[in-house]
Amino acid sequence: MDQPLPHRPRRNRVGGQPAQAPRHLPFRTQVRPRDAQRLARLARVDPELLHPIQHGSAQAQHDLLGLKLRAALVRTRVNLINAVRFTLKSLGHSVRNPSSESFHKTVLADIPADCLPVVQPLLTVLAQVTEQIKGMERDLVQRSKRDYPATNRLQQISGVGPLTALCFVLKIGDPQRFSRGRDVGAYLGLCPRRDQSGGTDKQLRISKCGDGLLRRWLVSAAHYVLGPFGPACALREHGQRLTGTGSSREQKRAVVAVARKLAVLLLSLWKHGTDYEPRVTAPVMTPA
Repeated sequence: MDQPLPHRPRRNRVGGQPAQAPRHLPFRTQVRPRDAQRLARLARVDPELLHPIQHGSAQAQHDLLGLKLRAALVRTRVNLINAVRFTLKSLGHSVRNPSSESFHKTVLADIPADCLPVVQPLLTVLAQVTEQIKGMERDLVQRSKRDYPATNRLQQISGVGPLTALCFVLKIGDPQRFSRGRDVGAYLGLCPRRDQSGGTDKQLRISKCGDGLLRRWLVSAAHYVLGPFGPACALREHGQRLTGTGSSREQKRAVVAVARKLAVLLLSLWKHGTDYEPRVTAPVMTPA
């Protein structure tokens, strides 16, 4: 008979730090043979309870790491920009809000000469990080055109850039793995969680499963589609119908819904090899 699983480490009442686990309880990392045995029992009872794992190729993993490292550099640049802003604000100087690529140039042109020695080390690092980001972007775009031709088809949708298309292709791998197109929304964590108990059926926030980088880029593309520069298309109309009164909560729900629908559309274009047609509903003409 299997031993009971160990409980989670207790929390101290002061500080919330995990208390030391009792010595007679084994660590969770020491029960791997037991986990394998349970998986084998599940497969013997009902194989449908288990799902096969599809591994990506070594090249796909390498390219995906390039996207993640580029995203890490972008976060580093944001932190550096915030540090420069905070430093100059404490000295009594404000900085304009240019693009991240030209922020260090704007600071050098706007701040007084006596403040320059304070932020000069950060500006130097910021310029180097920006150059590294540009170089990685050029390499990733060239690699997507050369090794992943499906990204060209996905970029037909406004708001979907080469990096978003490349990340989508790398994470999905094989579009035929989804028998239904709507399953890709749940795979990327864009579907709401459910809490059913008795007669209640609560709809919670999205699950946020899957890759967080791709989900953020899809949400960013949805913001562009619903923004002032978004072209007229079915995606934009779908989001505008969900906006309703325009409250903050309804706008967030509309953005997530457009991102989920965008993921389904990207999978459909890639799976069937069709071109994107931005269908727009014709306005209903009322008689005068």
